[in-house]
Amino acid sequence: QVQLVESGGGLVQAGGSLRLSCTASGLTFDSYAMAWFRQAPGKEREGVSCISWTGVSTYYADSVKGRFTMSRDNAKNTLYLQMNSLKPEDTGMYYCAADRRYGVSWCSLSGISYKYWGQGTQVTVSS
Repeated sequence: QVQLVESGGGLVQAGGSLRLSCTASGLTFDSYAMAWFRQAPGKEREGVSCISWTGVSTYYADSVKGRFTMSRDNAKNTLYLQMNSLKPEDTGMYYCAADRRYGVSWCSLSGISYKYWGQGTQVTVSS
């Protein structure tokens, strides 16, 4: 079955960096659009970034533009999220998600668009 496993979360001071990874199995990774979502306690889930299956398109939430960079390594079946200049408001559980779409530039920051989800990795940014 499809499995998405996130890693790389942790506790970091404001201004610091973290690199999240999401390793996929049970699917043809290079055929899937991927995304990162996050959810803080008491808040709704938020789309952070997404990347098309071709890698030609990436989109970011305004709140993370210029600070976060998403990439994928299809040879390793792994998705990455490099997070720099972290802020306390970046705190939350971070999830990766996958869905098979044929549009070469398709990806979405809407959670309802994705079929498969990981269990999440916690990111905590202290002030």
